[in-house]
Amino acid sequence: MPSGAGAKKLLILAGVGLTVLMLVGFVFGAIGSAMFGTEQFLDKPEIHLSPQPIFPASTRNESLGLSEVAESASEDGSEEEAHFTPMSASKIAVTNTLLSAWFATIVIILFFVLGARKRSFVPGRFQSVIEVLYEGVLGFCTSVLGPEMARRAFPVIATIFFFVLFNAWLALLPFYQFVGFVQGGEIKAHLLKSAGTDLNMPLALALISFVFVEYYGLRAHGLGYFKKFFAFGKLLRGKPSGVIDVFVGFLEGVSELVRVVSFTFRLFGNMTAGEILVIMITFLVPFVATQFVFGLELLVGLIQAVIFASLTVVFLSVAVRHEEH
Repeated sequence: MPSGAGAKKLLILAGVGLTVLMLVGFVFGAIGSAMFGTEQFLDKPEIHLSPQPIFPASTRNESLGLSEVAESASEDGSEEEAHFTPMSASKIAVTNTLLSAWFATIVIILFFVLGARKRSFVPGRFQSVIEVLYEGVLGFCTSVLGPEMARRAFPVIATIFFFVLFNAWLALLPFYQFVGFVQGGEIKAHLLKSAGTDLNMPLALALISFVFVEYYGLRAHGLGYFKKFFAFGKLLRGKPSGVIDVFVGFLEGVSELVRVVSFTFRLFGNMTAGEILVIMITFLVPFVATQFVFGLELLVGLIQAVIFASLTVVFLSVAVRHEEH
């Protein structure tokens, strides 16, 4: 490792190199080309908000219009743009977001299996990282739920946390943006696309969280758990104040269902906005400026994972400790 004067020279060279790349990216990006009349380094990107079918190939080509484009191009020698058509509900295909979710799942399993494979009393770096993550999530669950309930809830809470986190962070890898199916020199469908940008994935996680909370609420209080939603006791006894209890119970029921919507669109909105931001900054100011957005997206992914898991823990705590007042 260089030290002293050598380290200072390397830092200066790195700083100069980054500055030059920043200026070059600005001049040849969309903003600089509009100001100085230079040629753009990158073409205008296509942003695909909907998940796209990848396999089987016939469904992919039909959805992207690639078959029709190829036929028309071969007949008249011209090039036409392919237009994406959403799949019908009757067709089943592997989408790029589903493939991304499978990829993230495999990475998570390998990460923890390999990290815990050679356990030792004095942990190495990899094992230390695994233990810190494990103890961090378990410690938070314990602080909110107590030791016994935390051990029961930990597998689901940890799965939600790491699934959201790894999906967000893996989507920043370069091949997510540059590997796909090409037509006319342009990528018409990316092989992998962040699962968080597919509304189905956040909705699935939200429903898992909802069912998980309600299940343990019922397990802790039996059918009495429904009293907070259907508080007709005072009203049936002829007490006018029972109307307030009924109204409060109605609000409790609505708030439980609204959680599914809020969980879904919070994660979906942040992940989709982040992907669009990365693509647009890469187009406007290539090279170095994009790295600042990557740093922001790393933080956003961590925050979203913490929020999703934390709110599930808090709602679970309220459900299992609920008491009628």
